[in-house]
Amino acid sequence: MLSGFDGLRFSHWHPQIRDDGVVVLSLDRQDSSVNAMSQDVLLELGDLIERIAMDPPKAVVIQSIKAAGFIAGADLKEFQEFDRRGTVNDAIRRGQSTYQKLAELPCPTVAAIHGHCLGGGTELALACRYRVASNDPSTRIGLPETQLGIFPGWGGSSRLPQLVGAPAAMDMMLTGRNLSASAARNIGLVDKVVAPAVLLDTAVSLALKGTTRPFKQRATAWITNTWLARRLLAPQMAKQVARKARKEHYPAPYALINIWARTGGSPIQTRLDAERRAVVKLAGTPTARNLIRIFFLTERLKALGGKDHGIQHVHVVGAGVMGGDIAAWSAYKGFNVTLQDREQRFIDPAMERAQALFAKRVKDDSKRPAVAARLKADLAGEGVAQADLVIEAIIENPEAKRALYQSLEPKMKADALLTTNTSSIPLDELRDHIQRPAQFAGLHYFNPVAQMPLVEIIHHDGMAPETERRLASFCKALGKFPVPVAGTPGFLVNRVLFPYMLEAATAYAEGVPGPVLDKAAVKFGMPMGPIELLDTVGLDVAAGVGKELAPFLGLQVPAALATVEQGKRGKKDGQGLYKWENGRAQKPDVPANYEVPADLEDRLILPLLNEAVACLHDGVVADADLLDAGVIFGTGFAPFRGGPIQYIRATGADALVERLKALQQRHGDRFAPRPGWDSPVLREPVI
Repeated sequence: MLSGFDGLRFSHWHPQIRDDGVVVLSLDRQDSSVNAMSQDVLLELGDLIERIAMDPPKAVVIQSIKAAGFIAGADLKEFQEFDRRGTVNDAIRRGQSTYQKLAELPCPTVAAIHGHCLGGGTELALACRYRVASNDPSTRIGLPETQLGIFPGWGGSSRLPQLVGAPAAMDMMLTGRNLSASAARNIGLVDKVVAPAVLLDTAVSLALKGTTRPFKQRATAWITNTWLARRLLAPQMAKQVARKARKEHYPAPYALINIWARTGGSPIQTRLDAERRAVVKLAGTPTARNLIRIFFLTERLKALGGKDHGIQHVHVVGAGVMGGDIAAWSAYKGFNVTLQDREQRFIDPAMERAQALFAKRVKDDSKRPAVAARLKADLAGEGVAQADLVIEAIIENPEAKRALYQSLEPKMKADALLTTNTSSIPLDELRDHIQRPAQFAGLHYFNPVAQMPLVEIIHHDGMAPETERRLASFCKALGKFPVPVAGTPGFLVNRVLFPYMLEAATAYAEGVPGPVLDKAAVKFGMPMGPIELLDTVGLDVAAGVGKELAPFLGLQVPAALATVEQGKRGKKDGQGLYKWENGRAQKPDVPANYEVPADLEDRLILPLLNEAVACLHDGVVADADLLDAGVIFGTGFAPFRGGPIQYIRATGADALVERLKALQQRHGDRFAPRPGWDSPVLREPVI
């Protein structure tokens, strides 16, 4: 131990001095599996830096001794508590001050990065003079704060543009994208990339010898932060952000651009002060509070599945869009997969789509053949006998599914799981005659499989808890969020989404133009308008769901959905409610004098909220948090609003009931408030 630290006890940081005079500060946060920059960790670091500054060593190297990685960022639970207490400003000031003292040390400083280095961890690395990263695939460096409704506030937004140039820095912060070690090296964020075994030695060597950054990097960093560059680049950045996020919904990216445009050429303390004030303001917005809440919801979903699923071989029956893509994604994620259908001509297009997925996702050409080899066409269904998991993804017809199960189950291993990808059929209708109902469940994916993060695990009263646990673990291995739901019609996502889409189809049939309906939904915060969504899902698929759900919910399906013309099923046919060209909807112009109905947003959104309340009342999911998570990740429901239940709490349940009753008087009983609006859960405080 350093003599300068005699008498001091350190809970999280472990300082050591090497024979070469380099001080190594190793972070191992107490009572935690990962390093997060809590206030205790930050305060200890500040004490260490003050001691180091009194008698500077030859150099300082900062590393993590957690197997999980470097630093995962700030402690968000603490951040939520600071928000509740109104002390976010103090917390940010403390972090900025500590990191600035690190940056001002008179000796060289190096961050030795292995594993995840995110948020406050990346900001600490930026406060060092140099950075070395391991070439391990687990090493990912990022500043994801905009995904939480804020932006880097411990000096990251002030330092990164000056280091790597504004375009690369702003792209990294505005998108929240994590970089591999080599990608970080390419933009100048990291000085060296080495094998994990020599990471510390390389960091020490760099600290003692130093390095000169390439002239191009230094020139880019200077030129792109000048007054003229900021004046030219900032509007372009804002325009790019506007293509994906509205300012009133997601203010953080726009605030980040504005702060950089105003202060990017100023002294560091001016930049830090502007950064702090902006982040404090953002932290108090509903958007930030809801996005941070969603982060914790994702952590809860991840925790539902462990690692021990006992599944190596997956057999998929049904090579349509869903079945084929489920098979391809499973193979991409490391499972051996066999894909079966009635005829080879149905399997071949799925195999072609799989190759396209592998070409896009597997960047290393040398690894792609091994990934592709994990997926095999299996016309005869020979893979059933070897499978640990069988996924049925055939047409939405109960009789056809039951007949298939009777042919599959005798061939399956005794401990294999049988699942269905049905989107709406109650599992009670499907489990009849199944020999091992305890091992039968629904595993409902969403389209497109490669992009949609949610999988519903569908229950029935004869299903074993072990089946749910294994399936949740399997979903985790696929990189998906599992949400357990009851096996009633439509489950959670489709049941909540159906009244919204049905009301859009009804309004469309009444003469409200499709683009007007889509614009109203997108303005609310939905990722895609309902008319475009109907075409994307497929009018035939929507009609099938409607046939199952409409009677259950007591709703009427308009003719546009009840009868679908062949060749006009939507995007896949190039013609539906819209005409489609090159995968894009060709939306007709709306007359300039068209008057948008005043209650249009309520007509679209309130049916969704109404059914969400009914789902909670009926116990479709265990609690409100799981409902919000399922609807956000299954439908794209405006994340900045926190989910249907959180939105109801923020808006006021009683006020929304009155608006439903007003719609009921104008448009009919389909808007009658569903059971559950009197629940205390809807009146809990949002913070």
